[in-house]
Amino acid sequence: MDNSSNENVINLEQSSDMLTDLIRNHARQLIKEALELEVAEVLQEFKERRLADGRQAVCRSGYQPEREIQTGIGPVPVKVPKIRSRDGQPESFNSALVPPF
Repeated sequence: MDNSSNENVINLEQSSDMLTDLIRNHARQLIKEALELEVAEVLQEFKERRLADGRQAVCRSGYQPEREIQTGIGPVPVKVPKIRSRDGQPESFNSALVPPF
């Protein structure tokens, strides 16, 4: 098969312009801010749950590995925050914005 048949094919992942990059970067920032607000609300629900030494029983625990989610402007990389429970009762954070893995 000759390569001339692929000359008109554009790889969408490589196709980029300044405006699209700007929109993607702002989308990434907006999603990040929304996720931080979401996890803060979840942690607020557990504010009164404390350990015997007074520390919060449910706290932040870093981020899940970065991954791409599909948006109307193409893939946008995101890092979803994690929470953990120190008192043995399982708790997790599930975003309303970003689908689970």
